Amino acid sequence: MFKDCIDPGHAGQNIDPGAKNQVTGLQEADVNLAVSKLVAHYLDAAGHQVTLTRTELEQPETDSLQYRCDVSNNWGADVFISLHCNAATPAAKGFEVWTSPGQTQGDRLATCIYNQITREFPDRVGRTDYSDGDPDKESKFYVLTQTNAPACLVEMAFISNAEEAALLANSTWRDRMARAIARGITDFHSQ
Repeated sequence: MFKDCIDPGHAGQNIDPGAKNQVTGLQEADVNLAVSKLVAHYLDAAGHQVTLTRTELEQPETDSLQYRCDVSNNWGADVFISLHCNAATPAAKGFEVWTSPGQTQGDRLATCIYNQITREFPDRVGRTDYSDGDPDKESKFYVLTQTNAPACLVEMAFISNAEEAALLANSTWRDRMARAIARGITDFHSQ
């Protein structure tokens, strides 16, 4: 049975809300948790074992990135996926999937998830870096370099963009994003 660790980015509300929409007050941490719980639901329905690094709206211990990595590593996860909302200028839009530098199994995982998000949302912009032959962007994000399992980080949309913030607040859109991410994970496991 596959063991999937889903990481709802940021510790929540007053501890570390992550990015915030300046007009509506929508907090990244809340969106990340809502979508992560849906991803877990769909993976569970597919017969996978799933653990979340954060299960509450506000969870102090999850303010430690090492804690998040330890949850995955100590559990023996087969994959680690961290969910986030991006923020930049109000005009910035699109989704991104990140992996650690170099060619790893995380690249394959990221590509599977990227492809499913693209299929689910053909109207959304996929922000990519094909310089190494795949769509993921690469960075030495702590949770990507310190987890033992193939890992990627998904920036679902820009919370700083009014149109995308409205999508991130929409329960139907969140469900579609969760289904796409879950399908990407099951695609990775089936290859």
